[in-house]
Amino acid sequence: MAELSEGAGTRPGGRSARVRAAVHRAVQDLVAEGVRTEDLTIPVVAARAGVHATTVYRRWGSLAELLAAVAEHRFTGDVVVPDTGGLAGDLERWATDVARDLADPDTLALMRASIGAGEAASCACTADRRAQITAMLDHERRRGGDVPDVDAVVDGVLAPLYYRALFEPASPGHDGGPAPEHRVRVLVGNVLDRASGATGERHRASGATGERHRAGGATGERHRASGATGERLGQAVSVSP
Repeated sequence: MAELSEGAGTRPGGRSARVRAAVHRAVQDLVAEGVRTEDLTIPVVAARAGVHATTVYRRWGSLAELLAAVAEHRFTGDVVVPDTGGLAGDLERWATDVARDLADPDTLALMRASIGAGEAASCACTADRRAQITAMLDHERRRGGDVPDVDAVVDGVLAPLYYRALFEPASPGHDGGPAPEHRVRVLVGNVLDRASGATGERHRASGATGERHRAGGATGERHRASGATGERLGQAVSVSP
């Protein structure tokens, strides 16, 4: 076999990059063809990529690390962070793009293989999505808006999209994919409504605390006034004949 060798000290744009590309492509092709995770081994990947298994082991160490690297590369930068001028529009456009990406059978095959390979590979399927959510929330903060936290968006928008794609995929030919646009709007609306309600509760609680503080201050003033009155009465009694 004529191997795509990877020597020490090779430049990223040389043989090393070609080996990485060939191995990544081999993994994606194999999982897209339906090869089960338990049958997906380093020697199988190496044979498909046209490299020696020792080359793959030396670079990635294990199948789990290899799948994590492939997933990270696949899901990094695949969806552009929008800037529509408002958080609702940003989240809706982003979530719609994510839903379309998840409708791709090859994407789902890689996700399922990554999940089967362990936590590190599973996390690689969502790491860049979380970074994208963080970027959108930061944009809204700079606009002066109130925002939910990252976990609220992950739990309320991203998690339902992933669940629907992985466990309730759309039937072939279904135009809306695993999460049609109206579903995305509902998910985003629910998250923002909850965030708005929580902000309102905090404002009301802050206002109530301020009222209590002001009431406490007024009570203190009355007590001090009463004390001053008592002092004056005491002085008057002491000087009376």
